[in-house]
Amino acid sequence: MDRHDDGYSATARLFHWGIALIVFLMIPAGVIMIRAGVSRPLQDSLFIFHKNTGLIIFILVALRLAYRWRHPPPALPADIPGWQRLAARTSHAALYLLLFLMPIAGYVRVRAGGFPIEGLDAMSIGTMVPRSDALAETAAMVHYFGAIALGAIILVHMSAAAFHAVIRRDEVFWNMWPPFKRLPK
Repeated sequence: MDRHDDGYSATARLFHWGIALIVFLMIPAGVIMIRAGVSRPLQDSLFIFHKNTGLIIFILVALRLAYRWRHPPPALPADIPGWQRLAARTSHAALYLLLFLMPIAGYVRVRAGGFPIEGLDAMSIGTMVPRSDALAETAAMVHYFGAIALGAIILVHMSAAAFHAVIRRDEVFWNMWPPFKRLPK
């Protein structure tokens, strides 16, 4: 897939929007599955979805970073202030870190708690974590606070995208939008 003249390639866009879509499905699933009063069948389905989709996110983010390493993003416009460049680098690093941390913390919480991860179990991939209630609780806390941090970083990311689209009206937003086909200028 070819790179656009001054934007992200179709592959980079597919990674970005695919991961975004999956994360936006994971958030309500994660919130609803732990609510009191949720029917057991729905809760079980949401737990299975959340656990197995977390594994998919981990793999996609690893592939996205490998792709990004080989295909760097387009340069920011020259007139972007230094503090905004630093904020962009920092928020992207935090986003990727949290997109790795969340599935790892979720994996540790589930496995240390003695629960299955159906997708891995179906492939006969054993657990890499010992059964430990203390470890499961620590991982659950990391997952909980990581979810809050991830939500905050996503809001920052979306706000910055809106700033570039609406206020600055520069190519930063349009380098990634639309997800599959670049609009004419």
